[in-house]
Amino acid sequence: MAKGEPLLVLDHVTMKFGGLVAVDDFTNEVREGEILGLIGPNGAGKTTVFNVVTGIYYPTSGRIIFDGIDITPLKPHQITHLGIARTFQNIRLFQDMTVLENVMVAQHHSISNPDGDRILKMNGKKPKMNGKFWFWRSVLKLGYMDMEKKMREEALNLLEKVGLASLAYEKASALPYGQQRKLEIARALATEPKIILLDEPAAGMNPKETEELMDFIKRIRDEFDLTVFLIEHDMKVVMGICERIIVMDYGRIISEGTAKEVQNDPKVIEAYLGKEWEVI
Repeated sequence: MAKGEPLLVLDHVTMKFGGLVAVDDFTNEVREGEILGLIGPNGAGKTTVFNVVTGIYYPTSGRIIFDGIDITPLKPHQITHLGIARTFQNIRLFQDMTVLENVMVAQHHSISNPDGDRILKMNGKKPKMNGKFWFWRSVLKLGYMDMEKKMREEALNLLEKVGLASLAYEKASALPYGQQRKLEIARALATEPKIILLDEPAAGMNPKETEELMDFIKRIRDEFDLTVFLIEHDMKVVMGICERIIVMDYGRIISEGTAKEVQNDPKVIEAYLGKEWEVI
């Protein structure tokens, strides 16, 4: 797929919870290789968009197309196999496991069915698996030691690339907050994604950590040939690294464009940035 071509398409996606419309007719696309920001007030529906894309919620209506495949009916693990990874607002590391083990956990999909599944080339159909084969392979640990060695090597290589190799054998709970965020992103990278969804990655960070995060996101986009779709309230992050920004309010898209275009949009100023925002 060429740079700039649509990689993820949300086509008239609506998500209702009873009488509450959390996402209302959301239609947009994420383009190959870009860093796209999704902003809006609390309760605007941003995280619900991520939850629909990653299969946590099944949309009330509409479709989600990823790399030419309709992923709307798929389960989260199937969507991960296809190449979509995400992080969450609240850090969800395995705190009692080491940094290395946290990354290795994310590689499980590559050994659970190594012959089958990378996956679903046929419009979302589930891959066929020989259940007895995998049961006995697991019980007898056939090839397990070799696979674990390979996983460890790949995980250490990934930690080296993201600057966490020196902390590989530290408990995740011992890491400073900024490093925990970086580890969470590294764990998502271990699934070998084409696109990574970051839900408020700068939340709780001090200014120095935020600066480092901005550089880190741009670096992994380039080094891992990724597309990045992020939700963020820190406008310094959004305006500093996002090449395009979508603004939501009450479940609907109210604006889209570059940082300068969004900053100058009266609807955005009124709904989110505030009238005191300094237009540039």
